[in-house]
Amino acid sequence: MRPATVATLALLVLAPSGGAARPPPPPEAPSAPAPQANTKAGIVTLQNPAPEAFLLREGTFTMGSTPSEVAHAQTLCTLEPMGRECPEQIFGDEYPPHEVYLSDVWIDRTEVTVARYRRCVAAGHCLEPPYASGAARFDRPELPVVMVSYGDAVAFCTWAGGRLPTEAEWERAARGARGRRYPWGNLWNGVIVNHGKLSWDELDPTDGFLELAPAGSFPDGRTPDGFADMAGNVEEWVADYYAPRYQEGSVMNPRGPSSGEERVLRGGGYVHGRPFLRAASRQHDLPSMRRPWRGFRCARDA
Repeated sequence: MRPATVATLALLVLAPSGGAARPPPPPEAPSAPAPQANTKAGIVTLQNPAPEAFLLREGTFTMGSTPSEVAHAQTLCTLEPMGRECPEQIFGDEYPPHEVYLSDVWIDRTEVTVARYRRCVAAGHCLEPPYASGAARFDRPELPVVMVSYGDAVAFCTWAGGRLPTEAEWERAARGARGRRYPWGNLWNGVIVNHGKLSWDELDPTDGFLELAPAGSFPDGRTPDGFADMAGNVEEWVADYYAPRYQEGSVMNPRGPSSGEERVLRGGGYVHGRPFLRAASRQHDLPSMRRPWRGFRCARDA
């Protein structure tokens, strides 16, 4: 389930580089978008649109957290409005750190937007998100699609010619080969990510958005490889079943447990504070659950 909520904390305390090349266009996008006009101070320039995905090159990285990194995550909780250290078990599912080899893979630059998702709905392959049930404010084409289940995410990525990224692929894209703490680096910066706070009121407008932001709204929060919104805005479904501990030793292209009740979520959303926006942080929930701070991005085999 969604860990590290305020209620949970109250009970416990009183939770190789990629290239910027464009992949072969997926079925949903038979041709590249045309250059866009940008007008500023009376001057019109043409800008090529950003690629939809980046190629994450094969290589090895360390997945998970060391005890010292978990201890740091605990102290980050003291900097939140609640001002208390989180119990270690909230971050215990980041153990043990282990070496992972990954093959080449394409991963979407941003979270899947409402506009992209609606093309799948129109094609009859995806279910309409339940926006009509009191969530109409999220039904805007430039926003990441939310209120989607794990099955909805799988259906879209399959229709688009891909799949959900594995948990290891997602973490490698967010952390890089050198293991950044956050997608942009090792220091917290609350103005380059759409975040929440560890408080009784989890919404935080100080980043410029009370709830969802349009996909790609924080260019300074991108990874050096160009991946956007890998922290904050919406937490993202990934392919793996959830297990409370990683397997020991080095692994190649891990796919996670072969079965389970819950699926993994990564990246944190607009309701999460800084400890849970670290690139190593893990969330988990039943695959049928839908949340307004939950979406996904797709991957494709290279």
